[in-house]
Amino acid sequence: MSQSVGAGSRKYSETVNAVSLCRTPSINSKPTVCIENMPSEMLIKVFSYLDVVSLLHVACVNKRFYQLASDNGIWLKIYSSCFPAKRRIWKNEFLQTESVPLSCTVVEDRKPGYWKEKYILKQIATVKTRVMQLVKPVDPCTDLPCKNQKAIKASGLSWIIVLKDKNEKEHVMEMAHLSFKDMSVSIYWYGTSWPCLDVLSTLKLFGVIPLLPDQSTAPSKNGPRRRSLIAEYYLSHLTESSVAVGSDKLVQLFSLNPGLLVGLWKGSNEIAFVTVSLHYHQLLERSALGSATVQYVLPTNKPVLDDVDPEYGLHDYDLHLDMHSGKHTYMCGTFKNLFCRKGDIENGYLKLTVVNLKDNAKHIPLVGTVGLSWETTAFKGIVKDCYMMDVTVLDETHKPFWCFSAPVCMKLSSQVSNLYDYMGHIYTTDYADSEGKVCAELVWLEETKEYFIVSLVLYISTEKVNNWYGTNY
Repeated sequence: MSQSVGAGSRKYSETVNAVSLCRTPSINSKPTVCIENMPSEMLIKVFSYLDVVSLLHVACVNKRFYQLASDNGIWLKIYSSCFPAKRRIWKNEFLQTESVPLSCTVVEDRKPGYWKEKYILKQIATVKTRVMQLVKPVDPCTDLPCKNQKAIKASGLSWIIVLKDKNEKEHVMEMAHLSFKDMSVSIYWYGTSWPCLDVLSTLKLFGVIPLLPDQSTAPSKNGPRRRSLIAEYYLSHLTESSVAVGSDKLVQLFSLNPGLLVGLWKGSNEIAFVTVSLHYHQLLERSALGSATVQYVLPTNKPVLDDVDPEYGLHDYDLHLDMHSGKHTYMCGTFKNLFCRKGDIENGYLKLTVVNLKDNAKHIPLVGTVGLSWETTAFKGIVKDCYMMDVTVLDETHKPFWCFSAPVCMKLSSQVSNLYDYMGHIYTTDYADSEGKVCAELVWLEETKEYFIVSLVLYISTEKVNNWYGTNY
């Protein structure tokens, strides 16, 4: 009898253990220890050991973490370590400065998040000051910053494009690489995740700069960054013939001012790559000192009236011209003392003749085979008879007056050159924006396989001249 009872109890206990092992925990059960259940004082203590970037990331978790990660005590400590307060003292008849610790009262008397906001604004001001210092050295010939490549690297500056579709969804593309020239920088984007052009409405170009720059490390894409709007392009009419630049067997090129070049795969509206060419004039200011919604406003020129010179604002212009693509430079030249007579002002433009058709001595050859190079992750090529044109026009005081960098193309003219020294087909290159136009004529010499610029004329808007000089042409 006792044996059967013992066997029954063992069988019961085994059954109970088996059931308890198979039983699954309740779905609604929570672990007894959870970081969200920790007291606020303990979480603030944990957050105080984080670096700034990690602290900003934690603040994005939820509302409670945002409030705790904005604690004035934490941010006052960070602010004090980066920007210690200093006072002047006299020691041994010499004026010296020493760091002074901030008191605890400044924590209690401030609104929540005060020192976080103050630290971020101080960092932004520090970045702006560094940018302005880096662009001070200028080239004596072009009056453009001469250390742009070094300045861009030191400031951590880069560029992104944001494509917005018709449903207001944004697609952010990080730049692939850069190409620096004497007066401009070309920025390239390519990849396999482009949205279809048919669904896109706008493309915005931003300069992005680290909010907390660390020159000892490469800028992080995941860290906090500030955006500065440079340009906005509307893509609804991109494929119209008026903006077509050229094509090869794989891609078609289309351009929009200022400096945008979009490559589409032939036979479809799929984007192959995007390139933007940015002129150096005020480049770092435009790329770093604007906001995410408002472009940086270039400082206006204060006109100085000249009552003595009857043709004030019509003479002593200098032109710096660069025609290039990638690593190849086809022509780079400087033309001084350009002028316009009052009688040459017509249709709202000043006419500045750079290369005269009848002056053979000033005709200029282009070096190499002209073509605009492009590449993607899988393909690369060259579109013939296209190139990047960089123009810098200086006024009589040697200040940048009209600057641009843009893709252009050479179109075959129906006319044939009647110049004795240049018998061949004529090609024309035209560029226009709100401030002026560039018109060039080139002749192709079949014998030497090269182009010659036989005519080059700048047309500058009288409105631009009047606003700059305070005149009334």
